Amino acid sequence: MDLGAFSISLAVKDLATSKAFYEKLGFEQFGGDDGKHYAMMRNGTSVIGLFQGMFEQNILTFNPGWAEDSNHPETFTDVRELQKQLRAKGISFNMEADESSTGPASFVLTDPDGNPILVDQHRAE
Repeated sequence: MDLGAFSISLAVKDLATSKAFYEKLGFEQFGGDDGKHYAMMRNGTSVIGLFQGMFEQNILTFNPGWAEDSNHPETFTDVRELQKQLRAKGISFNMEADESSTGPASFVLTDPDGNPILVDQHRAE
């Protein structure tokens, strides 16, 4: 099962302060909303999202159809198909993708230790 690119989405208190900190660690911003609520940061193949006021806790994030270098693989497994496969394995969801829809969609589940996992597809198949 290929879940796509992995990143950690960090719930931060002050976006500018967090962004400056991660820049000192060698991360560079490659996406975001002009410093209002979030910034996507990369250091090599490591990706973190800094989110102010959007999440209550840190989230493990997977993006089907997206690679760590921001390229789009030619083929990938649609988020709705991943959801069906996981449901068949007995996984329950906090939030589900509408399986009758197409294009961007997401689902959320929680691991046994309470860590939220977001599977967020940004593009159509």
